[in-house]
Amino acid sequence: MVIQTVLLQTVSGLCSAMVYFLIAAGLSIILGTLKVLNIAHAALYLLGAFLSCWLTSTLGGTPGAFWWTLILTPLILALVGCVLEVVLFRRLYDVDMLYQLTLCFGLILALGEVIKLIWGVGYHMVSTPWPLNGSVSIMGALFPKYNLFTIAMGGTIFAGLEVLMHYTTLGRNIRAVTYSRDMASTLGINTPLIYTVVFMLGCWLAGVAGVLMSAMIAVGLGQDTNALVYCFIILVTGGFGSLPGAFIAAIILGLITSFGILLVPNLAIAFGFLLMAIVLVFRPYGLMGRPEQ
Repeated sequence: MVIQTVLLQTVSGLCSAMVYFLIAAGLSIILGTLKVLNIAHAALYLLGAFLSCWLTSTLGGTPGAFWWTLILTPLILALVGCVLEVVLFRRLYDVDMLYQLTLCFGLILALGEVIKLIWGVGYHMVSTPWPLNGSVSIMGALFPKYNLFTIAMGGTIFAGLEVLMHYTTLGRNIRAVTYSRDMASTLGINTPLIYTVVFMLGCWLAGVAGVLMSAMIAVGLGQDTNALVYCFIILVTGGFGSLPGAFIAAIILGLITSFGILLVPNLAIAFGFLLMAIVLVFRPYGLMGRPEQ
């Protein structure tokens, strides 16, 4: 019985870890390349979750409605990201960070009001899609198929991001712009286009996370705040700008939160901050980060 409980909590922790990794990965890519701390990123994730609920309901009579939603919602978020980067963020790259944070805070309020205006203040949820409804038995424990799918999805996207960043021309250009925007421009790289693509990629990841989460819990206003807190814990623990670090930190955070809820439910929320504090004491630049030269 103990083994089954440990396995169930492990799968639950990994499932939530993959969702938060996707959000944190988008935030990390944007921060690393554009040098903008986009605190409105979690609000975009929440917009994706509400869009997922609405599209799934709208396409309810369409075969594979959830799967169409999984394709369309991240694309819509990417287009929203394109508009935001070109119209708003592009004007603030060379100004003080205070102006950037003011813009992001305004976006949080604006997106929250848009969500409230369109979908109200109630909770929404997506039914578990076929063929992921039901459970599978492993070592005597029943695991939800959807949780296993979410874990596989997060791992696959992480591998895809690593391939994109290290083995493609686009990835090399992104890393060049991240290292030195002026040098990349001198070498003929279209820096504004790279910025737009990176922002769209980050929003696409937020959209994927929103769709995956909408079939796990009821979606409501205010959940972007919790997501933002978890993302910062992941980024600080893993190391700013490190995708492998964010992936490892998300897994650790997901597991300690899952087991913390089981063992010490009243203190479970503190385990993430405790993890971050311990890592910062021994590695101020994070698990996989690099010290500034």
